[in-house]
Amino acid sequence: MIDFNTVRQYNFPTIVRFGAGAINELPGYLITNGLAKPLIVTDPNVAQLAFFNKIKNELVSKSVSVEVFTDIHKNPVKSDVLKGGEMFRETKRDCIIGIGGGAAMDVARAIALRIHHHRDLFDYDDLIGGDKYVTEEVPHFITVPTTSGTGSEVGRSAIIAEDETHKKRILFSPKLLAKIVFADPVLTMDLPPFITAATGMDALTHNMEAYIAKGFHPLCEGIALEGIALINESIADAVNKPDLASRSKMMIASLMGAVAFQKGLGVVHSLAHPLSSLLDTHHGLANAVNLPYGMRFNIRGQENQFRKMARSLELKTETGDAVVKHLFELNERTRLPVKLNAIGVKQEHIETLADLAFDDFCHLNNPKPVTRENFRQLYIEAL
Repeated sequence: MIDFNTVRQYNFPTIVRFGAGAINELPGYLITNGLAKPLIVTDPNVAQLAFFNKIKNELVSKSVSVEVFTDIHKNPVKSDVLKGGEMFRETKRDCIIGIGGGAAMDVARAIALRIHHHRDLFDYDDLIGGDKYVTEEVPHFITVPTTSGTGSEVGRSAIIAEDETHKKRILFSPKLLAKIVFADPVLTMDLPPFITAATGMDALTHNMEAYIAKGFHPLCEGIALEGIALINESIADAVNKPDLASRSKMMIASLMGAVAFQKGLGVVHSLAHPLSSLLDTHHGLANAVNLPYGMRFNIRGQENQFRKMARSLELKTETGDAVVKHLFELNERTRLPVKLNAIGVKQEHIETLADLAFDDFCHLNNPKPVTRENFRQLYIEAL
């Protein structure tokens, strides 16, 4: 039995302080590193929660001057980043702490980039080679996850959309990796069932897509298989009868998924991103609904990989079809929908969604090519 009340340190890929109570180390860390004026970046919902106020009050009690930025969209856009950068400069901050889920982490990381890099934000888009412009240092950057989904706390990139078109851009640099992560599963204990389920299935999607993404990366593949196993054994309890063990396993598996998808993602994320852009769908929910369909599309040619995933899922039948059946069952056990019409997708959205999915960057790493017609058929199948 693992004691999750013990705080452990993992130096991979950055310093990770993991375990119940890890957040209590934040004030001392700031003081030790001569940091006294953090900009805390979080979303409006987290900012209202009791644990957030406790974190803030604890910092203030240690004579740390705190400013909080919460002007963040559910699916972050460029103007969010620009406003946060202005607050950092106007209030003369000396570091950035991202507290929350993927949206808060993405905006916090993009603000960190923005402070000493003054070109147009999307000049730094990695998909057009913009990482070559990331030449300056960034402010001291700390992350505190409060969901178990994106794993952005250990990421090196931020996905930010254009305000007008909602086209997603990816800002990337090794310099954007947090200096330290305080991963405290206690901070997730009050998450409602839906958020726990949607973010959890997001983490499962990261691990599964990373595992079968094209290319040879056994380090990421090994991490992904263990992440799949941890999520499978804990997500139902984390949603339906949460305890420290289930929430701890979900948090570490989420982090593992983000490490694993350095290898790449695939068709499921390209199906999901347009739902967020067009219909403002929660990213984890979009992944959850599309995951069984995208995985079924990928079975042929990847039978051996699906056999190994079936073992991680502890399935009696080690086939791709059994994996897909299990994914539908996981959605049902966590009270998530299995059809797109349940989340507001209509027939008239299909053509636009197919265009956006085909233009998305994630499917380039899918183990088999995906055409626009493939995307159209997958949306129809899932509708």
